[in-house]
Amino acid sequence: MKLASTNKFFTFLTLFSSTGTLICCALPALLVSLGMGAVLAGLAGNVPGLIWISENKLTVFVFAGVMLAFNGFLLWKNRNAPCPIDPELRDACISGRKFSSRVYILSVLVFLIGFFFAFIAPKIF
Repeated sequence: MKLASTNKFFTFLTLFSSTGTLICCALPALLVSLGMGAVLAGLAGNVPGLIWISENKLTVFVFAGVMLAFNGFLLWKNRNAPCPIDPELRDACISGRKFSSRVYILSVLVFLIGFFFAFIAPKIF
């Protein structure tokens, strides 16, 4: 039971760390491309952490990448772990695995979108 809660913790930590990559790089690019620079300036003035995240984007991406790799390893390692025989617990076990996999895939997609806007889009546009 403790292993399941640890995996859930790392799954959500991975999602939040990859969301940081989206906030640092994709959100400002989206707002500026939509002509909402004033909104970005207002947001930067009212959320001081946004500037810190943008200034330290390499650290944010490295942390998010490490968390994604670690969580991917945990998911891969536990992919064939046995579930309980009790039908209710078995169904909860299977649905928990599916939920963790979906959150992981969402985290990877968010990370890739943030990576594109942080490192690739400035060289293209």
